[in-house]
Amino acid sequence: MSGRSVRLLLGVLVLQTAFVLSCVGAFRAPVPHRIALAVMAPTTRIADDTFYQLALLPGEPVDPLLVADEDAALDRIHSREVEGALVLSRSGTADLLLVASGAGPLLAEELATHVIAAERHQGRTVRVRDVVPIAPGDKRLLSSFSLVVGWCAGGVLCALVQAYGARRSRPAGSRASVAMGVLLVCSVLAGLLGVLAARTLLDAVPGNFWALWALGSLLVLAVGALTLALYELAGALGVGLAFLLVVVVGVPGAGGVYPTELLPAFWRTVGPYLPPGAGLDAVDSIAYFHGAGAGASWWTLVVWAGGGAAVVLLGGVLVSRPRTPAARATRRP
Repeated sequence: MSGRSVRLLLGVLVLQTAFVLSCVGAFRAPVPHRIALAVMAPTTRIADDTFYQLALLPGEPVDPLLVADEDAALDRIHSREVEGALVLSRSGTADLLLVASGAGPLLAEELATHVIAAERHQGRTVRVRDVVPIAPGDKRLLSSFSLVVGWCAGGVLCALVQAYGARRSRPAGSRASVAMGVLLVCSVLAGLLGVLAARTLLDAVPGNFWALWALGSLLVLAVGALTLALYELAGALGVGLAFLLVVVVGVPGAGGVYPTELLPAFWRTVGPYLPPGAGLDAVDSIAYFHGAGAGASWWTLVVWAGGGAAVVLLGGVLVSRPRTPAARATRRP
């Protein structure tokens, strides 16, 4: 076995171990952190008592926000500004908690658990109502998560085919342009096939067909461009770095197995800024909230796609630039 093969195998073992550590570290002890909750109360005294009771819960599992009325609370849920809303009774002690399982069933369950506990201390009871129910074929959002992981895998594989399968006889600048062109076509097709499989064939992921297609294409392009860019910069090591960002850190931090608010600080912080996390947030937004609140996720994917493409194309131009006479003179025979 050649030395290069040994190094590649060692790299694979390192990445595999890092993936295990990342997944176990992210999922072994989910703890809620500042779940946004709107609070609507008929009087200032009840509002203040409930607000501070929730705000002072150990570990800050809930981040309460006062709103004027129930309609305002619903608007904030549907615009994804909060994950739920507590509507305090105008007469009596039986309150209503509005949750959105479309933003994450586990998140809704954790929110209900902490709100019920806080209300019990005040001698009040809570009835839970799901105002954004999850689709029957998307239990715990695992279908949406699987769709995003599939798109990310497609982006990596499309890039690897271009990186290792391109004809080296072609000039570098032309090779880079062709690689990005092929990746763009593959991204459009991969986005379409993913939506057809998950939405049309299996009826698992709801939402606007065209929006999901556009998002899937952008996600595949972002991951593929990132992989090609890192390969352009560092060769095989760059492919490992792409795997590290997209799979080792990105997949656990995406909020698929556990919502982002339940993950440890590292994954909770970096997850939304990597392609899998941004992709899943946008899919959930399209599927359950008519696209609300996903602007930052779309822009995150645009930046990854545009930045990666720029590196690939610029690298191709620099490599293919003709040598100056001085450079040719100093080149070894």
